Amino acid sequence: MLRKRKKEGPGEINAGSMADIAFLLLIFFLVTTTMDTDAGILRLLPPIVEDQEEMDKVKERNVYVVLINDADQLLVEGAPMDIKELRDGAKEFMTNPTNSEELPEKTRVTAALCQQRIAENKSGVAAATDPEIKADFEKLVERWEEKLAAVRVLGEYMELPPSAVISLQTGSKTSYDMYVQVQNELEAGIRELREELSKEKFGRKFSELDDKNEDDQPLILAVRMVYPQRISEAEPVEVGLSN
Repeated sequence: MLRKRKKEGPGEINAGSMADIAFLLLIFFLVTTTMDTDAGILRLLPPIVEDQEEMDKVKERNVYVVLINDADQLLVEGAPMDIKELRDGAKEFMTNPTNSEELPEKTRVTAALCQQRIAENKSGVAAATDPEIKADFEKLVERWEEKLAAVRVLGEYMELPPSAVISLQTGSKTSYDMYVQVQNELEAGIRELREELSKEKFGRKFSELDDKNEDDQPLILAVRMVYPQRISEAEPVEVGLSN
């Protein structure tokens, strides 16, 4: 008896090498394809600003450099100074009584100026769409409102530029005792200025004002606005006798 053969379907295709073929094709196209390269825009660098030297002088006048070298010698603005003179030096830097071009240029803060800046920055807050920019304007509004509050308490006053700072730098071998002495003298200079201003305007020393008393709080903030304590401390470096 003859049996019928089963119909066999089409044979299966071996796809094992397809991945290798695809990989080779990919490499081929990567190697043979030319990629466009961006050409830079030719521009000349701007020339050196002629008044760059003047700008550097402005920056220098706003920094009172106090350096203690490895031998515990005090150098202020590059010149030797006795520590007994440091307090008066710091006070002169903070007040610039003779309007010296070597010391910070102070500006007069008035109620009209504060109100103008507040209005300008509030307009910036209203127009800003970027949250970060809006936050910057809000900080400026707050800052000028603090200045206006100080004017209402003290009257018009002369303000240090924001960049004015006392820069204290020590050598890597400066003694801790010398560092503390210098730090104390700098802080004492600012403290004396605050005491004098408070005594003149309020009839009381600054140290007698109570920051927990609501009536004294505006007075304290106003005095600090006029004489901020900006003492910046740099990392110790190798500072020999020749410096």
